[in-house]
Amino acid sequence: MDAKQRIRERIWRTLEDERAARFPGARGRIPNFRGAEAAAERLAELPEWKAAAVVKSNPDSPQLPARRRARRDGKTLYMAVPRLAEAKPFVRVGGDPTIRKALAEGHPARVEDLGHVDLVVCGTVAVNRAGVRVGKGGGYSDLELGLLVEAGAVDDATTIVTTVHPLQIVDAELPETTHDFRVDIVITPAEVLQTDARHRSPGVIWEHLDDETVDAIPVLAVRRPPQGSTRT
Repeated sequence: MDAKQRIRERIWRTLEDERAARFPGARGRIPNFRGAEAAAERLAELPEWKAAAVVKSNPDSPQLPARRRARRDGKTLYMAVPRLAEAKPFVRVGGDPTIRKALAEGHPARVEDLGHVDLVVCGTVAVNRAGVRVGKGGGYSDLELGLLVEAGAVDDATTIVTTVHPLQIVDAELPETTHDFRVDIVITPAEVLQTDARHRSPGVIWEHLDDETVDAIPVLAVRRPPQGSTRT
């Protein structure tokens, strides 16, 4: 078990032991947590949120309250397709922002369709006060950000936030690789942590991807660089 997985297991276990996790549970996923609605309301008080016209969110349960708030506030909301499994890997959410409804009723979108994204809401298993985050282990958030950076949709003017339970905040260094991004703001039900990280993905790092991963994600398969290319 590598260092990131040990951290995931510890956070999942802690959330369960402290009864802070709620349906559909913590283990193996971005954990839904008690207080997710309050964290979303605190997010909506931030000037960065109020100024944002276009928001991109992950599709996981704990960020559903933030997606609902984005719809209520009249923002253009995009959501990633789980596992980036479609040729158009995002949907523009026009109604109910639950995963099932958004995928069934939203408008499929290419990476290039998003334009400039003002604020990104991402899911997290663990995060520290420097903005280093650990996801659930699939690498999809890093790929999403890499694709959006390459398209010019995410840049230094984009604010990246995460909503978490306080038990998900780690007061220690967390492992980090070159394809990881950091979050600028961490929001709990009771606290806002400004990390001032502004550490963005450099784009898709092809050397970190095996053929099986690329083949399973249509938007990567069509962008695969020629063999021997040094493109990153």
